[in-house]
Amino acid sequence: MDAIDKKLVTRLADNSRISLKQLAEETGLAPPTVAERLKRLEERGELAGFTIVVSPSALGYALQAIVRLNPLPGALRVVEQMIIETPQFVECDRVTGEDCFVARLYLRSIDDLDKILERFHDHAQTITAIVKSQPVTRRLPPL
Repeated sequence: MDAIDKKLVTRLADNSRISLKQLAEETGLAPPTVAERLKRLEERGELAGFTIVVSPSALGYALQAIVRLNPLPGALRVVEQMIIETPQFVECDRVTGEDCFVARLYLRSIDDLDKILERFHDHAQTITAIVKSQPVTRRLPPL
């Protein structure tokens, strides 16, 4: 990835709706050249897609929680499937260490948290933390 590619990726991360014309103006390239560079970034897997950012609080989700899940013996696949099938889980990582999964979920209330986690009690131990703030939101790794 050269300096121009890095600039294109950085600008797209800031605003995925930026026009090819604007990207071209900011990089000094012609719009078809910008389009070709973006296509190559996608083909190489360096640019995996374009997305939007939705405000969970605007959708009524007042709380975020981080849940660490440690499946009981023989329940790893069951717990993984339960996480996948629970739409309030918006991210989940399978990790090394004491726990097998670290997941983020959005909640409308604490009662929702109890209802969701009760389903896991026969299959996993859980440790939950309520998110107070997010000093670093999802961002690009250093380019």
